[in-house]
Amino acid sequence: MTDESNVPDELTDAPAEPAAATTDAVTEPAEATTEAVTEPAAADERPAPVADEVLLNAVDVARAALAEITAPASVGKPAGHIVEGEKLLSLLFENRLPGYPGWFWTVSLSREPDSGEVNVLEAELMPGEGALLAPDWVPWADRLAEYQAQKKAEREAAAAAGQPEPEDEFVTDVDTDEDEDADEEADEDELDDDEEELDESDEDADDLEIADLHDFDDDDAADVDELEASELQGAEEAALAEEDDEDDDSDDDSDEEDDDSDEDDDSDEEDDDSDEDDDADSEEDADAEEE
Repeated sequence: MTDESNVPDELTDAPAEPAAATTDAVTEPAEATTEAVTEPAAADERPAPVADEVLLNAVDVARAALAEITAPASVGKPAGHIVEGEKLLSLLFENRLPGYPGWFWTVSLSREPDSGEVNVLEAELMPGEGALLAPDWVPWADRLAEYQAQKKAEREAAAAAGQPEPEDEFVTDVDTDEDEDADEEADEDELDDDEEELDESDEDADDLEIADLHDFDDDDAADVDELEASELQGAEEAALAEEDDEDDDSDDDSDEEDDDSDEDDDSDEEDDDSDEDDDADSEEDADAEEE
């Protein structure tokens, strides 16, 4: 065993320092957690913005802004407002344009805190809540029943007023269950007839091919051999004729070359004669000068 009295004081005091560091590391996150919890509480204490009375009463200003982008007839009654911030809100108006159910004309307004002048920021057509969602699905049978009830009411109203009954081909042409069954039976009969015609045509084709094979006798084979032989002979004669034509063309070309060479020789002889005449003339001139 080691005698603790002989251990230096430096070694006995060393383990105390890590313990202090560990205590500090544990206490620091606790302080951070307390601060994180108190911050949202301070944010919730902020008061919500209140609608500005001056902007709420600026309906005429909003309508004038909408008149610059759409016809006044497409703008309906005021439909509420949305507070966007301090001294900032949007006025909503009903939309009368077809094809945009649930949409609202929206004009965003603002003003300075110490000024009563209203500023127009935006004017546009915006969808309301649920305007971009498809309507609930209604089964076809329910829609058809509603349509037929509406047409029936129109016919009764026309009869009560002494007017002719309105025509409605859609209602009169609605197929019943019996009509659908009859159509299916007719389609099946047509399909059966087509299949029978195809089978008959296939049988006729098979019979025809077999009959043709039986009718092909030795005489027909001989005729085929003669036809092939005559075709071969005709092909050989045509090839020989082409070779003769090529030989004739080559002979003609050689004759033309010979004629050209003869003409060149004649021109050379004429040149020699003219040279001799020139020499004789020069000799005569020299004799005349000596005399």
